[in-house]
Amino acid sequence: MAIYLTKESKVLVQGMTGGEGMKHTRRMLAAGTNIVGGVNPRKAGRTVDFDDRAVPVFGSVADGMQSTGADVTVVFVPPAFAKAAVTEAADAGIGLAVVITEGIPVHDSVAFTAYARSKGTRIIGPNCPGLITPGQANAGIIPADIAKPGRIGLVSKSGTLTYQLMYELRDIGFSTCVGIGGDPVVGTTHIDCLAAFQDDPDTELVVLIGEIGGDAEERAAAYIRDHVTKPVVGYIAGFTAPEGKTMGHAGAIVSGSTGTASAKKEALEAVGVKVGSTPTETARLVLDRLDLS
Repeated sequence: MAIYLTKESKVLVQGMTGGEGMKHTRRMLAAGTNIVGGVNPRKAGRTVDFDDRAVPVFGSVADGMQSTGADVTVVFVPPAFAKAAVTEAADAGIGLAVVITEGIPVHDSVAFTAYARSKGTRIIGPNCPGLITPGQANAGIIPADIAKPGRIGLVSKSGTLTYQLMYELRDIGFSTCVGIGGDPVVGTTHIDCLAAFQDDPDTELVVLIGEIGGDAEERAAAYIRDHVTKPVVGYIAGFTAPEGKTMGHAGAIVSGSTGTASAKKEALEAVGVKVGSTPTETARLVLDRLDLS
């Protein structure tokens, strides 16, 4: 019941010894995540105590992988150092890098997502809440106590809306929830997650959350039409956003009629996706599709 992240995943945290890294490492451990080490070249060889768990600090991702067999890294480093951190992880051959950092320059994101792809490393983010497989593992900042394991897969550009839909549908539960991030360039797309959920035998329905700006949702609609047989329910944030304004995420900007919420809703509904006008209505549509209303 999972994509990308399971209870078997062995997780490193780049930036674990910083304030945000410490706070969220503690939360990830509490959610059952198998965190096997932190990465900080200035503190290599030390350990950090998290309640009853002592987590070692390694000088590099490569050292951490060699010592622990880690296959996931969560990146909590400042924007100026994110490109170097992700490049290091890709060079080490890590399978999955979850880049939480916001405010990364677009040219850096373009460079490291392309580089990671060439090395076979999947990037989730940047500027994202990460992903959670409830009851198994949590890589990022998603609250672990608002949902249980279940049969819904969720992919979202928005962290806040990820949390809200998880809460709205908490009684049904989720296979995996993936916050892909709202920047103009991200490493994992709606389409990537749709393909993974389609192949996951324990995901029965997919919730797709988009927002104004770009054409990711229109491209997702075309993919759903051609490749997805499971029901998909959608929500698009930004119906009331004024044209020409960046709203929240750097990628959420509308130019003329391109990237509007209405255009995205129309594209999704044309391929059979029910699109809610609010998160609560979206949750009701999910219940309807699962015959639980």
